Amino acid sequence: MTVREALNAAMEEEMIRDEKVFILGEEVARYNGAYKVTKGLLDKFGEKRVVDTPITEMGFAGLATGAALAGLRPICEFMTMNFAMQAIDQIVNSAGKTYYMSGGNVPCPVVFRGPNGAAMGVGAQHSQDYAAWYGSVPGLKVVSPWSAEDCKGLLKSAIRDPNPVVFLENEMLYGISFPMTSESMSDEFLIPIGKAKVEREGADITIVAHSKMVTHSLEAADALAKDGIKAEVINLRSIRPLDIDTIIKSVKKTNRLVTVEGGWPGFGVGSEICAQIVESEAFDYLDAPVERVTGADIPTPYAANLEALAFPETSTIIKVAKRALYRSN
Repeated sequence: MTVREALNAAMEEEMIRDEKVFILGEEVARYNGAYKVTKGLLDKFGEKRVVDTPITEMGFAGLATGAALAGLRPICEFMTMNFAMQAIDQIVNSAGKTYYMSGGNVPCPVVFRGPNGAAMGVGAQHSQDYAAWYGSVPGLKVVSPWSAEDCKGLLKSAIRDPNPVVFLENEMLYGISFPMTSESMSDEFLIPIGKAKVEREGADITIVAHSKMVTHSLEAADALAKDGIKAEVINLRSIRPLDIDTIIKSVKKTNRLVTVEGGWPGFGVGSEICAQIVESEAFDYLDAPVERVTGADIPTPYAANLEALAFPETSTIIKVAKRALYRSN
């Protein structure tokens, strides 16, 4: 099943299960979604539950937040999370804080979803990774799935959650197929938000990644294995809450840590993981400094040759892992 199909299946199943669930956003209905993630849902559920909006992110994010506060369960699609900047007051202030400020009396069960991070050739304004932005906000839950199974189980959990959830997809993964277990094909398959997954076990070094960077990390682990290095790869899945316990457990075993992300280095997800590891008992188990692999500290270039240099590749992770193991400079 492709990531696109998994997201579509999750929404369809939850819309069948709960009539309060509906979708709104630009081109989600008649055009079947800018990336065809909502394909066929208008025909199945009609215009009252699959709603095309005007081009005003602040407007329809406000509609979604208000609908959630009134008891519905909206899925608000942004054509790209870059455009959600137009609606950041609605997401962070109106949605993110009301449940807390009401003393737990007014839940806000809204999902803000859309492609996050760099694609190909879309320039600086359409290539940002917002994991660290939203991950810093108390009151929001932030999810960054990798596989089709991640997407299906986590989106279903996000729709059912009483808190606002920012669901960060990746455009480059939409068409990628992943194996699905019979369990994950079930209508009741859920993945708890806040729980990472060890995608590959190892004993020599821990590599932690999210979204598309899990692919590169697993490829790096395959290459490292040819040199006798057993890398453990952790798929974060959730940014907030962050499953630091799974990372600590792994670091105690491997004694080395590399974090991998497509976002900027400053104040990023890797920075937060590094800080929490230093503040935990895992620090005493480290045999080398924590290494961060990130996007370049620049606005994303439009030129293809420069864009390729601005984001981590499999070879980058291999080089950094070997450096952490004192196998190279």
